[in-house]
Amino acid sequence: MTSTTAVSPPAGALPSSRRWAILAVILAAEVLDLIDATVTNLAAPAITADLHGGPALVQWLGASYALALGVLLVVGGRLGDKYGRRRVFLTGLTGFTAASVVCGLATGPETLIAARLVQGAFGALLIPQGFGILGAAFPRDQIGKAFSAFGPVLGLSAVGGPILAATLIDTDPFGLGWRSMFLINIVLGGAALAAAHRLLPRDTGERTTVIDTLGSALLAGAMSGLLFGLIDGSAHHWRPASWTALAAGAAFFALFARRQTTAASPLIQPSLFRNRGFVSGLVLGIAFFAAVSGLLYVVSLFLQGGLGYSPLRTALTGSAPMAAGIVIASIACHQLIGRLGRTLILIGLLTTLTGTLALWAAVHTWGTTTGAAAIAPAALAIGLGMGTCFGTVYDITLGDVTPDEAGSGSGALTAVQQLANALGAAAVTTVYLHSPARPAHAMATSLLLVAGIALVCCCLVRLLPRAAQPQHH
Repeated sequence: MTSTTAVSPPAGALPSSRRWAILAVILAAEVLDLIDATVTNLAAPAITADLHGGPALVQWLGASYALALGVLLVVGGRLGDKYGRRRVFLTGLTGFTAASVVCGLATGPETLIAARLVQGAFGALLIPQGFGILGAAFPRDQIGKAFSAFGPVLGLSAVGGPILAATLIDTDPFGLGWRSMFLINIVLGGAALAAAHRLLPRDTGERTTVIDTLGSALLAGAMSGLLFGLIDGSAHHWRPASWTALAAGAAFFALFARRQTTAASPLIQPSLFRNRGFVSGLVLGIAFFAAVSGLLYVVSLFLQGGLGYSPLRTALTGSAPMAAGIVIASIACHQLIGRLGRTLILIGLLTTLTGTLALWAAVHTWGTTTGAAAIAPAALAIGLGMGTCFGTVYDITLGDVTPDEAGSGSGALTAVQQLANALGAAAVTTVYLHSPARPAHAMATSLLLVAGIALVCCCLVRLLPRAAQPQHH
């Protein structure tokens, strides 16, 4: 997706202590993104009650961030190539921190959603620069050690982030409630920004890099139309405006697809669409990531709205077991993908399906009296399935692409995950919010939808490449 830019001083000239400090800065940015992408899963009920936003606010909280991040992620990488990764990283981190403050001070739903969009947009500038900066800062023989730190750090953040967010909401420090989740970024983002400004090496960029702004605008129009149609339809009983937005989104997507075949520097190389394995992986990824993203949301809504759990109890019962499962499976699959290939994806999908059906059986049987003893093991199983699929889907999908297609394919898959997160947050919660007065029925229906999508994904596995390329795993 990106080309190498000139960096001064060269990696070998940087002191070892500075290289590892640079890694800490990049990891801090990744942790900020991970936490802010997921905290609204837990905080949605508290935010909605405070701002009186209704069901639409619940859906837009996560979807708006993922929408902006997904649409602009590839563009963010190319901007780093063009203007220098250090400059774009600092711009992204500054904007992300400022948008977090606006989120924390928002007085109405519209302000909060707009701030989340801005936060995601600056996140799209911030996140793609990390690997390029590390690749320039570390010698080739040490880069593997640097990258190996990502798994444990992000894993701990995935487990600890929801617990921290829930603790802040429950303890209500300084009377800030849910706002403290965003305002804490003043400290975290400010410290990372000061360190980045002092530590990151300067690079000149390559001004001849071409950025397809029209393609990005068409993709933004497509996703915005689809999301607005889904959310507005569920909130206003599918009025004409909802169908118009969906039709406009479909039209923009057709124009985006056409643009990819004519642009001088497309966001996705057209040759990838002639690769059956890649296209199958792309479709499977969209479906799976959308389903599990929506599932994370409705589990939190059900535990708090249906069972009356506090945010902290919700985190400990649902979010933390899922996150723990993701971490455990991700570490294990790193060692297994070379031996099992695409079979590992099937195992992950079946594990996700099993956990989803176990949770459905518990909700269907006990309704709003479902206990944590039934929920936590099912959540752990779902997390194990998700962790098995997350990285594996990427690696297998890229299994038979050519080296010159790998960058575009990898960037497309990363962006697709974020866009699928946005669609899933809107679509699955639309099903759940259709019957807000009957939370157990709404939850059971949502779980069956997720189970159905997982089953369809199982059927797509046989169309994927059999194995990942050796360098990917």
